[in-house]
Amino acid sequence: MKPLYDLGVLPVRYMTGKGFKPHVSLTFNAEKNRTFAVDTTNLRNSTDAYLVTHAHSDHHGRSAMLSEKAVCSQETARALEILYGKKYAGRTFKIGDTIDIADVHVRTFPPHHTIGSTAFFWENEIGTRILVTGDVKDAKDLPECDLLVTEANYGDYDDPYCHFQDDIGGFREAVKEYDDIAFGAYAFGKAQRAVHLLRESGYSGMIGMDPASLALTQGLMDNAGDLCGLDGDCSIRIASLANLPAIKASKKFLLTCRRDHNIPTISISDHMDVNGLIGMVKQCNPQAVIVYHPGGNRPVKLAAYLNKMGVYARALTQINNCIEI
Repeated sequence: MKPLYDLGVLPVRYMTGKGFKPHVSLTFNAEKNRTFAVDTTNLRNSTDAYLVTHAHSDHHGRSAMLSEKAVCSQETARALEILYGKKYAGRTFKIGDTIDIADVHVRTFPPHHTIGSTAFFWENEIGTRILVTGDVKDAKDLPECDLLVTEANYGDYDDPYCHFQDDIGGFREAVKEYDDIAFGAYAFGKAQRAVHLLRESGYSGMIGMDPASLALTQGLMDNAGDLCGLDGDCSIRIASLANLPAIKASKKFLLTCRRDHNIPTISISDHMDVNGLIGMVKQCNPQAVIVYHPGGNRPVKLAAYLNKMGVYARALTQINNCIEI
């Protein structure tokens, strides 16, 4: 862990008798000793801030949103409140703002993953530039850094399913070909992207959505057009994977890059593939990388690939700095 020590950053994993708490905390000096928790549950300790990159459940905003130390974008806070029916207790900002968190100047950037998703960037006392991305769809706006803390959802270079491109043409062709069509999409993120693609393709008709997707789309999108419930008078419907089987439609598609479903798929992802992840690392040009998400072996495999490239990288499971709480 010497490269991270030289950079003046200590990644810490907290644990209880039940095991490790989710994801990672970063301890560093910025005039004073500071700890920023990244997409963790509420640790109820001396953590200075809970950075919530976006509102997907596996990034644990449901717990962190109840702390006054939570920090996220205005859109992420709104999504958390819609998803969980609780009042967000922390601070918010507009993406692109520079904000003060515990006397640390933190810049914010869009990783283009979900509406409101945010990457956080700051420097420690010795000038190390730290970038926490959350999940990333497009790295075009991310700055260079010295320490990159990022994801590996599709981080296994040897897995052919981790190599893909969005099939926007296939999506548009499906909309043209079928008068009665249903798309399966996650309620937060993919459903809103599907609405955006439909409107971008020139479709101006009513779009039916399941309750969660509808509430999130109406609450987060300004130009969503006419929307209704799944029982409304419409020829295109967008439903969660759980609701899709019950919908009667002439054709159904799942919007996903996964291939473990019986329903036909159209390759649409809210993530970069492995080539995109590697390209992001080259673009950001870090001295060290921490891959903190998701579970499983893909973070370890991405870290191994980056090490072969000559970039010092560690997956979360390879970090041995643990504190029991």
